Amino acid sequence: MAQTAARPEPEIRLAGVPLGRSRHICALFHDRDEQFEVLLPFLRQGIEDGDKAVQLVDGRLRADNAARLQRGGIDVEAAESKGQLEVTAWNEAYLRGGRFDQGEMLAFLESILKQGKAEGYRLTRLCAEMEWALEDVPGVGDLREYEARLNYILPLYDDAVT
Repeated sequence: MAQTAARPEPEIRLAGVPLGRSRHICALFHDRDEQFEVLLPFLRQGIEDGDKAVQLVDGRLRADNAARLQRGGIDVEAAESKGQLEVTAWNEAYLRGGRFDQGEMLAFLESILKQGKAEGYRLTRLCAEMEWALEDVPGVGDLREYEARLNYILPLYDDAVT
């Protein structure tokens, strides 16, 4: 009986750079055009490879976000309908209850990553916009500690978080 070779897992790249095992990336952009120039290929490749894609966005820009994904080659309606693409507004993630609570947010992110695996996805590609942190939001002073704590959690998962 002939053995078939295992198909190598697709390489995860961001801005043309292979991510390897270090997959918590902070990316700064001048504007939304630059943001999508960098992140769209990352998300599109994930959808094509059968990964889950999650975005945490400014809810006021949800329609613009969907239009940019669509123009970039992602069938937004199909991906959302089968649960492969999820777009969540900041106030439903970072700012539940009108404030930033790092403990709640860490638990929220872990639940997203666990859910992706439970749904059968190889990995979750999560893109989190964080412009809300520039506003005077209760709890925003805990952001540095949150990011440090996140660096202890993310290595437990194979997912890619930007």
